[in-house]
Amino acid sequence: MTAFDAVLCDLDGVLRHFDHAVQAEIEARFGLPLMRTAFDPTLIGPATLGLITEQEWTESVALALGGDERAKRAVAEFIAVPFVVDDQVRALLAKARQRVPLVLVTNATDTLDEHLDRIGLTHFADAVVSSAKVGVAKPDQRIYEIAAELAGAAPERCLFVDDRLENVQAARALGMAGVHYRTVADLAAVLT
Repeated sequence: MTAFDAVLCDLDGVLRHFDHAVQAEIEARFGLPLMRTAFDPTLIGPATLGLITEQEWTESVALALGGDERAKRAVAEFIAVPFVVDDQVRALLAKARQRVPLVLVTNATDTLDEHLDRIGLTHFADAVVSSAKVGVAKPDQRIYEIAAELAGAAPERCLFVDDRLENVQAARALGMAGVHYRTVADLAAVLT
């Protein structure tokens, strides 16, 4: 751990996980391409940049799916799918935070603070960089620079962890060490 002065970590797909089986069941039951539509960059992009609210995003998804009551119900169920914290990842990051600052770096909507509170992560990290608050999203290099500054560390002294390879590559382009997260072992290998 002495190789890094800060750990910058993604939230979704690393520390927090949605129940994809439930999402798939909802999609199948309604017969609508919820996942593809909800995460279409033209719809989710403005929400993750803070240009529209999560509510406006969900309305745009329902409209893209036809705008009728069925589409609205499907989107409401899809958005309400519960998420859980990976306790193993949480423990590894908490241990790392005893030695260096921990900053969560996430492409999120305006409801992130509420979500963090719901799962007990409000004070888990030293700082949280939400794309919706800073107006830039991964893999834009500015979000990594903001996170490093909040951690009080030079980019080349930061470890960045994300489940999306393109986000890790963008961090590496700034000189950060990067971990492409796929399993807890990926994180444990660099933090222990």
